[in-house]
Amino acid sequence: MFYYLNGELAYRDLSTCVIDCGGVGYKLTVSFLTSESLLSSLGKQVKLFTHLAVREDGIELFGFGSYEEKECFNRLTSVSGIGPKAAMSILSTMTPEKLAVAICTDDKKAIAKAPGIGAKSAARIILELKDKMSSEVFAGSVDSSAISSSAQSFVSNSAFSEAAEGLASLGYDKSTVMSVLKGIDTSISDAGEIIRLALKKLMR
Repeated sequence: MFYYLNGELAYRDLSTCVIDCGGVGYKLTVSFLTSESLLSSLGKQVKLFTHLAVREDGIELFGFGSYEEKECFNRLTSVSGIGPKAAMSILSTMTPEKLAVAICTDDKKAIAKAPGIGAKSAARIILELKDKMSSEVFAGSVDSSAISSSAQSFVSNSAFSEAAEGLASLGYDKSTVMSVLKGIDTSISDAGEIIRLALKKLMR
């Protein structure tokens, strides 16, 4: 229903923001990291991506400082047993980049640092998202006529494979992942650095 809201930031605290759009104040539940990024924006024009959650006990509007954070939220809430509150707890602890790295490197401890997220929930997040996303990225064979040989070569590079899975967990499709990775130096062996460089390119 709402894709994003663009208006004046009328109020913020650690988990809530109110955006005034045409005289109507929209209350959004936000992550700590998004709230922190808006620390100096009170009274200024801001833009937050949104997700409207409709439940039996009420309706809640969630706000995100970036498209990547919103996609992370959508992915997390697709995991069995992970609801909006748990997803926001994780996103209050980890940036989308760090979450992607944790998923692709099986770092359960990093995810379990989020309040209310135990080791079992962290393991389930990694199991469901990594398996699902890696199958989406690498399902079948990559069309050799659609991408360059340099893009194809990353599949055999473990760091690039992990980075591809991490980017997929953020919601990027196979063609986008292939396209952005093919311009990154294949000598880089750290998946986190590859994801950081890829996200920097995607945000230009």
